[in-house]
Amino acid sequence: MMWKCAVTCLVILLSYCRCAWALEPNEILVVANTNNAASVRLARYYCEKRGIPANRVIPVALGTPLRDTIGREDYDQRLAGPIRRTLLSHKDLGDIKCLVTTYGVPFRVGPRKPQAGYEAQLKQLRQLLEQEKQAVTELEQKGQTDSVPYRTHQLAVSQIQADIGRIMGTETEASVDSELSLVLCSGYELYRWQPNALRNPAQAPPFKTLMVSRLDGPSYGIAKGLIDKAMVAEEKGLTGIAYVDSRGLSGKDLYSYYDQSLRDLALLIRLRTSLPVKEERTAELFPPGSCPQTALYCGWYSVSKYVDAFEFVDGAVGYHIASFEAASLHDPNSTQWCPAMLKHGITATLGPVGEPYLHAFPEPKLFFGALFDGHCLVEAYYLTQPLNSWQMLLIGDPLYRPFKTSPSPAAGK
Repeated sequence: MMWKCAVTCLVILLSYCRCAWALEPNEILVVANTNNAASVRLARYYCEKRGIPANRVIPVALGTPLRDTIGREDYDQRLAGPIRRTLLSHKDLGDIKCLVTTYGVPFRVGPRKPQAGYEAQLKQLRQLLEQEKQAVTELEQKGQTDSVPYRTHQLAVSQIQADIGRIMGTETEASVDSELSLVLCSGYELYRWQPNALRNPAQAPPFKTLMVSRLDGPSYGIAKGLIDKAMVAEEKGLTGIAYVDSRGLSGKDLYSYYDQSLRDLALLIRLRTSLPVKEERTAELFPPGSCPQTALYCGWYSVSKYVDAFEFVDGAVGYHIASFEAASLHDPNSTQWCPAMLKHGITATLGPVGEPYLHAFPEPKLFFGALFDGHCLVEAYYLTQPLNSWQMLLIGDPLYRPFKTSPSPAAGK
């Protein structure tokens, strides 16, 4: 009964959000690299298939070769700058809610340069850091790791490291798409991340955050197929089997929290859809060839070691919670989960281009719950992903609705 009440509350909340959002084709701006013929071709194809006005393609010149990474200065001048100027100077684009980046647009932006004029402060911080580290070591040697002084010195070490990082520009790299979500903002801190203001659409954010999704993958054909497969699934309905891979963790840490969210997801699928559910609840993963007719997938934790377990149906949605799983998005031979799943036929996925830390991932039960409520892909992602200006990106047709209306519960399950 408690679970049914919780699910009911979630449905009511997400239903409110769906009414407030409801992304339309004319609210999308497609980003195409004019130096890359495949990028332009894909942008035009997407607009044609989804009824997006032809004037909603923004051309940016980013070079002919297919690149994974763009430098921070080039990002500001050649990508973010033109998009920002276009959005701010054209009144008819005031309704844009979503950007779509295409094959040919880099997916990772490099770090900013170290800040100038902080040499003396940097030297002082490094000296102080060594002192705090020494204090921590001495307390560890005395066996006082549960003491207040030990925790105080540890906290000081973390804070000083963060201060040094801000000056040096460490952890200021990000996915291009996550950075573009804040393209209408200026002057925000690049160190690590910014909170995603769209997670609570009931509260008006202090600035406009854009949703961003990517049509991309190990080849142009794969990127184009994301559109086709999404539309096939919308027409025929998404059918198949849901596979959920948790690990049986039961502690009070963040890993156990996400593991519980995976188990909650399995229950939610049974309550909200007619899809059969198969679970793996140990440290093992689904073995190769064991997941036919995969419609939904979520699991963890195999870093850069994709397991070829899945036979993805058209419209399949899924992601694997692990670090770096989109870092080699364009490599057809990569064993990272994002490029490998795209190569094997998944229609929509998400992942990080660098080390994201666990709390950067959308909670499985919330992300898929938003899809079950009828949200399109990009709405579900931005309602549930915690951070912007960070490492995550969403891959797939943003307008794709796996469940156009809230799906009927599975009778007798």
